[in-house]
Amino acid sequence: MKSKNINKPQTLIRFDWAMKRLLRQKANYAVLEGFLSVLLQEDIAILNINESESNQASAIDKFNRVDILVENKQGELLIIEIQNSEEVDYFLRMLYGVSKTIAEHISTGEPYSKIRKVYHINIVYFKLGQGKDYVYNGTTEFRGIHRHDVLQLTDEQKVFFAANNRENVCEVKDLFPEYYILCVEDFNDVAKDNLDEWIYFFKNNRIPDEFKAPGLEEARKRLQYDSLSEQEKRDYEHHLNQRLYEKGSIDTAIRKGEAKGMAKGMAKGLAKGLVEGEAKGRAAERIEVQKSMVINCHKEGLSVEIISKISGLTPEQITEIIDRHT
Repeated sequence: MKSKNINKPQTLIRFDWAMKRLLRQKANYAVLEGFLSVLLQEDIAILNINESESNQASAIDKFNRVDILVENKQGELLIIEIQNSEEVDYFLRMLYGVSKTIAEHISTGEPYSKIRKVYHINIVYFKLGQGKDYVYNGTTEFRGIHRHDVLQLTDEQKVFFAANNRENVCEVKDLFPEYYILCVEDFNDVAKDNLDEWIYFFKNNRIPDEFKAPGLEEARKRLQYDSLSEQEKRDYEHHLNQRLYEKGSIDTAIRKGEAKGMAKGMAKGLAKGLVEGEAKGRAAERIEVQKSMVINCHKEGLSVEIISKISGLTPEQITEIIDRHT
């Protein structure tokens, strides 16, 4: 597919701040509905938006991380999380967030059929794992270890779930949590489809005029800096300044760590060099002593066999030394 030309449109406010402050208002639901419809490839209508049960209230998380819990009209739960700073255990936090959300939305004594489908959508601004793509989708399936078939629902199970308002359950994987990871920084800025247009916006805070993905037109209108109130502008500027401060702090910590590691490496290398040099010096000295012994013994008329017993060298080594010095 031919990529689209990208002009330089007006810069919009960052999506993480918009999600925290603006997109939770019902009047702005169309923005998130457009993004979710593009990602999940189905029409999504939002019933309400809440703070995610997995959300933390630490001062750092207020700027590095935004996560909300969306409930759609099908009763499904969608955790949308934006993470700015790298976390080595992020995959486990994804698991925790989904598990906690499931547990929070079923009461003790309720049948398991009340467990709701959960989507965990992660928009990350760092390298998460090792991979070549920038969009990943994770589901659960059960595959036979002998025949390699995928375990499927029976017709009876499909009827059961349909009777419990789960008409969209067609496969076993439809019952389990589903994960999406959007690695924003790995995107090459070439928009080839609707999802790419959204990722371009996440990365650049701009939406070119030719982008037509669902929800982007609403984002153009509602996420303009000039449309913010004076208080919102102050809050947004504070958010940007805090992000710059935190990025600078992280960069400084990395540089200090690298400098400390380099100093340790140099000290270790110097110590190793001194030890190796001393060892090599002792070896060279030992060789010179052996050479002198061989030459002196040879001058005294001792045979190669006797010199070998005295010096510990082989007859070949002794012969080589004698030939070089006579």
